[in-house]
Amino acid sequence: MKTAEIAQRFLDYFEKKNHTIVPSASLVTDDPALLFTVAGMVPFIPYLSGVVPAPYPRAADVQKCIRTNDIEEVGKTPRHGTFFQMLGNWSFGDYFKEDAIRYAWELLTTSEEDGGLGFDPKDLWVTVYEEDDEAHDLWRTLTDLPEERIQRLGKDTNYWSTGLPGPAGPCSEIFFDRGPEYGIDGGPATDDDRYVEIWNLVFMQYEITNVRSKYDFDIVGELPAKNIDTGMGLERIAFIKQGVDNMYETDQVRPVLDLAAKLAGKSYGAESHEDDVRLRIVADHVRSSLMLLADGVTPSNEGRGYILRRIMRRAIRSMRLLGVEGPTFPELFAASRDAMKESYPEVASDYARLSAYAIAEEQTFLRTLAAGSAILDQSVMDAKSGGTTTLSGSEAFLLHDTYGFPIDLTLEIAEEAGLSVDRSAFDALMQEQRARAKADARARKGAIADQSAYRDFRAKGETVFTGYTDLETESTVLGILVDGRSTDHAVQGQIAEVVLAETALYAESGGQVADKGVIVGPGYELEVLDVQRPVPGLISHTVEVTTGEVSVGAPATTVVDALNRHAAQQAHSATHLVHAAIRDTLGKSATQTGSLNRAGYMRFDFSWGAALSPETRTEIEDIANNAVRDNLEVTTRVMSLDEAKAAGAMALFGEKYGDTVRMVDIGGPWSRELCGGTHVSRSAEIGLVNLVGESSVGASNRRVEALVGLDAFRDLAAERAIVSQLSTSLKTPRDQLTTRIAELSASLKAAEKKIAAFEARALTDRLPQLVESATAVGTVRVVAQPLGEGASTDDVRTLALQVRDRLGSEAAVVALGSVANGRATVVVVTNDAARERGLAAGALAKAAAGVLGGGGGGRPDVAQGGGTDAAALPQALDGIVADVRAITA
Repeated sequence: MKTAEIAQRFLDYFEKKNHTIVPSASLVTDDPALLFTVAGMVPFIPYLSGVVPAPYPRAADVQKCIRTNDIEEVGKTPRHGTFFQMLGNWSFGDYFKEDAIRYAWELLTTSEEDGGLGFDPKDLWVTVYEEDDEAHDLWRTLTDLPEERIQRLGKDTNYWSTGLPGPAGPCSEIFFDRGPEYGIDGGPATDDDRYVEIWNLVFMQYEITNVRSKYDFDIVGELPAKNIDTGMGLERIAFIKQGVDNMYETDQVRPVLDLAAKLAGKSYGAESHEDDVRLRIVADHVRSSLMLLADGVTPSNEGRGYILRRIMRRAIRSMRLLGVEGPTFPELFAASRDAMKESYPEVASDYARLSAYAIAEEQTFLRTLAAGSAILDQSVMDAKSGGTTTLSGSEAFLLHDTYGFPIDLTLEIAEEAGLSVDRSAFDALMQEQRARAKADARARKGAIADQSAYRDFRAKGETVFTGYTDLETESTVLGILVDGRSTDHAVQGQIAEVVLAETALYAESGGQVADKGVIVGPGYELEVLDVQRPVPGLISHTVEVTTGEVSVGAPATTVVDALNRHAAQQAHSATHLVHAAIRDTLGKSATQTGSLNRAGYMRFDFSWGAALSPETRTEIEDIANNAVRDNLEVTTRVMSLDEAKAAGAMALFGEKYGDTVRMVDIGGPWSRELCGGTHVSRSAEIGLVNLVGESSVGASNRRVEALVGLDAFRDLAAERAIVSQLSTSLKTPRDQLTTRIAELSASLKAAEKKIAAFEARALTDRLPQLVESATAVGTVRVVAQPLGEGASTDDVRTLALQVRDRLGSEAAVVALGSVANGRATVVVVTNDAARERGLAAGALAKAAAGVLGGGGGGRPDVAQGGGTDAAALPQALDGIVADVRAITA
């Protein structure tokens, strides 16, 4: 039974049981405590916690998930995957334990011919919370499970909570027995891989408080509305139903594994265990990367993009360990696309964009591996010349953290060179980094805990936004938060959050920043600092109480700063024009990946692999401004998501849309996007679009920036003033300025070249004097002299090599120093005879640089170092002489 068929049978079954079928939410979650959707329940948290009323009494879904906390186990166990799919059925105050157990058992054990999953009851085991007699008795009553296959377990396995105050409850898990060939007898209580957990039924029935840990808390009482939260691992069901040993061998993953084996010249399952693990890692990580890219995540060095980059690079590294050093993503990602497109058609329809990111990331990392290898080779040479057999943990961590060079590759290369790595120091630095990450995660988790304060406000209904048509709206204060806690008033000087029944103030979203403005009422005035949507359907205003005291229940009038709003509208509408202009110019694959709009300024990110030429930038700017000139009508319509997509509206990757959406047209279908932002009524109101910048923001991702309206005019006026000043100063007409400046630049470069040649000759003239200054330090001749101000590092290096050559074959060390722009530089060179005596230029330069307050190093024959303490140059040169004396003593 194919994976897609299993998912469809699940949805069909629960649709017949009157469940609303809910599409999978994006892998990118709005939850500030999470980077990704890590479990099937994440999209339903507002409903399960009671913060937002559920729009349906019961639901079912197939939810895409990404989880990386067990990434080191991927490929090693039969069930750990980075990307996985959770089948879930949900009840929000509707049915409870009895129906949840009945539904699960019926679907699992009904024959395939009758639409079920066809499990043999004799292969199934169940666990319940040790104190949950009700669940135990229901399993005995509703099924033919014998007593010995219903096991009672403790809170650590069979009790669900978030680790925060709120809903919690016992759970019951269903396991499949794979048979004696997979492990010992004894059921799930043995914690053996023989027993695979396939379905978890969570019974949310209690309110907990005083949470001391995830399993240590006080139960306040039963929830007024009890919920059901279930999760069945689709991949786990698939590998059981398909008769394979693990999730990596199922129909949605195995094609990538087989192709990776073919590219590597390996035979999966017939050779080494290590190679099999690597092949499974590649298969999992390629699929995970494909699905993340499909939901709008792009590789970067922070947040979600960093996780994606790490996953992709682990796949590349695994292919390298399998003996493949060239690019493989063009083939592997195509295989994953073909395996996943039945369940997720977007991976095929949008494949050009997805593959562009993947291929670019692989090319970048292959270059990184080459560069990292060169850096590591130099470190190995320095270690050997310095007489040590160990690479420092800090060097290994620098390669890992800064260059993305895997630690296992560092260990491998070091071992081949006969060196070890200070792994304990590396691990300590990694632990410090993890501690910082955990602290950040705890901070995010604390942020989600604060959302419970909004529950009562949201229960009063959605905040009505009137700002599309009105700049002032009368309302009532529904709630006030100070320091995250609900209160009945806020006084002058306090910063507070204020929730109103209606508001004309726009909450930040869709790239458009929040409105500025004030909230006024009897005896008080509030300056609006920010406007956000902390939970779906609720708008919260962060304010400073500038006058008087505001109280819950007081009348309130929101007043939008009209000039700021208009400028923001100009910028947002300009963003739509620029998007359309980019697609007209570059093609439909140049899709939006991000934006920022504020008064007078817009920033637009889009998928593209190369810098835009000046001509292309001008063409985009012209198209946008021609649209302004044509005074196109801007219209908005509210319709169903399906209707909007059928009309050709652009939906942005990673954005979440409800069943009803707002579509914004500029010039009819020329620019048609789903957008909740505020806009001008006709394009001429934008005034002017002035592209002022274009840059890279990651592999296959570009950014353009523009000033809009009055800000654009002011920028052009400033440029006009500069041109006028230059024209006056150079006594040159404006239309001849570029030629005149080019002439002056050429003259300046020629003069600089002459000066450099003169300074080089002056240094060369000092060659005899420097050779004569050589002093004997033991059996080594040493030249250690400062050259004064201005000499470039290249000139100093050339002179040092010339002095070394003049000193002949006797052991010689030459160290010359110079100062430029307040920074001192030392160049050290050695000859063969000196290196035979243990004198390495890299070690000597590094020591000298330490005296100068900087760093340095290099090859044993030529090296350099420097620092900001130019006054210490004589001391640094004396230190080199002292080091030579100590080494050769």
